Amino acid sequence: MIQAEDIRELKPSDESQAELQALMKAGVHIGHVRSKTHPAMRALIFTTRNNIEIIDVIKTSEYLAKAEAFLRGVAARGGIVLWVGTKPSARKAVEAGAAATGMPFVTARWIGGLLTNFKVISRRVAEMEDIERRKANGDLEKYTKQERARIDILHQSLVKVYDGLRLLKRLPDAMIVIDAVHDHSAVAEAKRTKIPIIALADTNTDPRLIQYPIPSNDDARLAVEYMTGRMAAALEAGKLEAERTALLAKAEKEKQEKESQEKEAKEEVA
Repeated sequence: MIQAEDIRELKPSDESQAELQALMKAGVHIGHVRSKTHPAMRALIFTTRNNIEIIDVIKTSEYLAKAEAFLRGVAARGGIVLWVGTKPSARKAVEAGAAATGMPFVTARWIGGLLTNFKVISRRVAEMEDIERRKANGDLEKYTKQERARIDILHQSLVKVYDGLRLLKRLPDAMIVIDAVHDHSAVAEAKRTKIPIIALADTNTDPRLIQYPIPSNDDARLAVEYMTGRMAAALEAGKLEAERTALLAKAEKEKQEKESQEKEAKEEVA
C-alpha cells in the first residue's frame, strides 16, 4: 500500500499535496496484480507492492486535469457527454454523475450499434416514450386487457435497456467510460465514430485506445465515486461558464440596442 512517505518520494509541489492525499484516500492508486499489467501502462505505475501495481498519483492528477479541462470545454459549448459504466460497481456512480449533469447514460449493458447505428436505437427510444405518452393520455384504454399487458411488457423491456438514453437526441460529443476493458465494445464504437473518450485507465488497460485516459483504479467503489464526482464537477463548471457567457452576450446586445435607440432619439430631436 502506498503511504505518506511515498508521496514525499514522488516529490509533488506543496499545492498538490491535498489532492494527492484525496486520490490516495479514495484508493485510485491501487492497480491489479502485476501479471495483468498492460505494457503501455508501465510509464504510469509508481511501484509494485506485494505483487500489486501502485499507480503514480502525480500522473493521475496530471491526466485528470487534462480530462477535466476537456470536459469543461465540451459542456461550455453545449455538448452532450454519454456516461458508460455497465459493471455493478460502477452503475450507481455513473447514474449519479449523469443525473447531476443532465446527461445520458448506459449502465444496464452496452447496446450494440448505439453509436454506429444511432438512427435505429433512436427509434427504439422514441417507441418507449410514445408508449409512455399514450399511457398518460389514456390512449391505451381502448385496447383489451391482454393487449395492454403485452404493451406493458414491451415497455418494461424498453425501459430496462433504453431508459438512460432519453437525453441522447444526437450522437454525443464525448463519452466517459469507467472500465475501458469491461466496456470494450463501447470504446470500439466510439473510436469508429470518432467520438473522444475519457476513461479511467487501470493497470490492465491500454491507454493508447483512449484520448483522455485517467490512471486510476476502476473497480473500487470509492475510487469510482471520486472520479465520477470530479468529472461531473467539470461538466457543471463548463455549463456555468456557458451560462455566464450567454448572459454577458445578452447584456452586451441590450446595451448596444439601448445606445442605438438613444442615438436615434437624439437625431429625431435634432
